[in-house]
Amino acid sequence: MNILGISAYYHDSSACLVQDGRIAAAAQEERFSRKKNTPDFPLAAINYCLQAGDITADDLDCVVFYEKPFLKFSRVLLGHIGAWPRSLGGFMRSMPLWLSDRLTVPLTLRDGLGYQGKVFFVRHHLSHAASSFLASPFDEAAILTADAVGEWATTSSGTGKGSAITLDREINFPDSLGLFYTALTTFLGYEAHEGEGKVMGLAGCGKPVFMDEFKRLADVAADGSYRLDQSYFSFYGGDRMYSRKMERLLGPARRPGGPVEGRHADIAASLQKFTEDILVKLARDLHARTGLQNLCLGGGVFLNCVANQKILESSGFKNVFIQPAAGDCGGAVGAALYAANSLFNIPRAPAMEHPCLGPEFSERAIERAISASGLEAKKLPDAELFEHTARLVAAGLVTGWFQGRMELGPRALGNRTILGDPRNPDMKRLLNDKVKHREPFRPYAPAILAEKAGDYFELSCPSPFMLLAPGVRPDKAPSVPAACHDDGTARVQTVSERTNPRFYSLIRAFDRLTGVPIILNTSFNRRGEPIACEPADALKIYAATEMDALVLGNFVLEKAPAGAANNG
Repeated sequence: MNILGISAYYHDSSACLVQDGRIAAAAQEERFSRKKNTPDFPLAAINYCLQAGDITADDLDCVVFYEKPFLKFSRVLLGHIGAWPRSLGGFMRSMPLWLSDRLTVPLTLRDGLGYQGKVFFVRHHLSHAASSFLASPFDEAAILTADAVGEWATTSSGTGKGSAITLDREINFPDSLGLFYTALTTFLGYEAHEGEGKVMGLAGCGKPVFMDEFKRLADVAADGSYRLDQSYFSFYGGDRMYSRKMERLLGPARRPGGPVEGRHADIAASLQKFTEDILVKLARDLHARTGLQNLCLGGGVFLNCVANQKILESSGFKNVFIQPAAGDCGGAVGAALYAANSLFNIPRAPAMEHPCLGPEFSERAIERAISASGLEAKKLPDAELFEHTARLVAAGLVTGWFQGRMELGPRALGNRTILGDPRNPDMKRLLNDKVKHREPFRPYAPAILAEKAGDYFELSCPSPFMLLAPGVRPDKAPSVPAACHDDGTARVQTVSERTNPRFYSLIRAFDRLTGVPIILNTSFNRRGEPIACEPADALKIYAATEMDALVLGNFVLEKAPAGAANNG
């Protein structure tokens, strides 16, 4: 049975193909259009999924959309009416979008794909819940979802058993933890849906000294349920997500691109702690209500690896599964899995152990891309390739690593990755200066051999998706300074030989060379751009930046000989 899941029209559109209950392919539209976080209908991603599944649109048994558009439209209309006349500008911008395509998904499928079969619509938070629980290794688990807003729900909780999901509690718009975090992100001068990760990184540089002020922004109950004081926010009225009252409470908002002051870091730290406290309360209450030991997390809020770590440590749950594409792009996965497992009763497939579900490219395709670029490369056999790349990284060279199938979601997990030496205290600056061009306070992630993770990090379970931030063991921190956040934690990725043998082999080669089983990992993109999809994307980034070396499959390109940089 062939089931296509789609998410679109808000941000980070994507498609997912499930064949006989197994995820065969999934990808974000941004990787093909090169427009970061694009909300556009994911036609290119759909076409990729169909090609990967060796089918056409005529072979689809159904298409499943990740939310209910008419229910969401009613909320949007009521929101604009409630904020009138301040909402006039937003109303005029959004109505043409709704009336042109957002309410006509079956027609768009017919016009774009020639598909005229069954189309189902799944509630937004049910899609998030399914994306986590049905992809998890658990037969039974508690489920917690949180994001900006779906149709009406912003936070929901319940349980899953077998292929059945029951969400029995929810918090509705305009009370939203996701919008709360995003509003403060824009207050701190960063872009909505793009800057939340920056604020999480900035929080590690500050202290939560604004907690009394934050308590005025929301009323939080003992069970974690919350209500925002709407006088501080402006979700429909005007061009800002916060009101002037917010500035009177916290001081002037930071101008985008302006200097980052200590006050801004303290506001970020307070925001982070306030959010963590709410999530931990929600999770504790869910644990008390269900008595279950397993927890599944979905929705964009759970891309916050620091909060996830606090939930793991403090909620009472023993095991946690977090969907790696926790945001809206994972909604396509959840919609397709829900249809397969819960509607059509297809048995659940084995757990989702990696998100490498996107395009891969043959040796010949890589050769053609290198030839078209006019650059020179040498081809190495696997054993020599891993040793040579490890030497490049150990020499302090910033090295691109492009292998296998592209990852789904915002994290590069070893297939579309830029590598650095975690031992080099100057590596964060080198990565920022040469490639990423991003804020100096933002950390980079250590990818570590899974069996050695406990030696370096206070980690109670695997972290294959880079969605937990445990403490770095004090005796190990001096040996990997580039991997450590200012608060003594690290956003860890545990790498298994079974799920990513090539990345594992590279890290093992680095371990043999240096005695450190860790390589620094950051996504293969420049600031403001999506992660590389095709070899040509990687070559463009390599040519346009000061990246020192690039490994495409078994082909190695170098701008400088190994050893030209100081490894610190």
